[in-house]
Amino acid sequence: METPKYRNALIVGAGEGLSASLARLFAREGIGVALAARKIEKLGALCTETGARAFACNATDHDEVERLFGLVEREIGSPDVVVYNASGRARGAFVNLVPADVAQAIAVSAFGGFLVAQQAAKRMLPNKHGAILFTGASASVKGYPQSAPFAMGKFALRGLAQSMARELSPQGIHVAHFVIDGGIRSAGRAEPADRPDSMLDPDAIALSYWNVLQQPRSAWTWELELRPWVEGF
Repeated sequence: METPKYRNALIVGAGEGLSASLARLFAREGIGVALAARKIEKLGALCTETGARAFACNATDHDEVERLFGLVEREIGSPDVVVYNASGRARGAFVNLVPADVAQAIAVSAFGGFLVAQQAAKRMLPNKHGAILFTGASASVKGYPQSAPFAMGKFALRGLAQSMARELSPQGIHVAHFVIDGGIRSAGRAEPADRPDSMLDPDAIALSYWNVLQQPRSAWTWELELRPWVEGF
């Protein structure tokens, strides 16, 4: 069984945490890395560390997403791994939610995923090779109180991933959705001393993404759930 080989990766919704862990892992594996975010000022150190290139992009704007892929193609090469890691939130009691805020949250979590995935698929299909990965959350499968917009967006993203997997997998494109069911550890957010490993380590999450990328096509998964060992579900 031949292990898939990838050359260039694009991470949309880049920042600290999981995106940074993915960038480091891809760079270690010799994959060129492009990072996209609304604001790229905070990505300087990560770019220096990994050799990644940063591109400003509003993922909810079709023209900007199309431009992003053109720039990435010219500067590092057409991406054969694309990770959509962006999400939007609007919290509050349901009757108090502001419709414009809800629309924006859904646009970032779901519509942006569609725009990015469409540009990715157009470039991958001629070669019948590539992977499109979506970062989900507990809210992808469970709607929580005062978090309806996040659930709406993440449910939609999961539906997009499932539909794409059924359509594109037979054409050589590996589409996978990751349910991140729990809090992710960060420099400013650590688990209590008496509950070790009760949060997800971003490097460990990145490794699971990498393991999915290495799956032979005879045994692909379209969805993977990740949670700390003590997390209820």
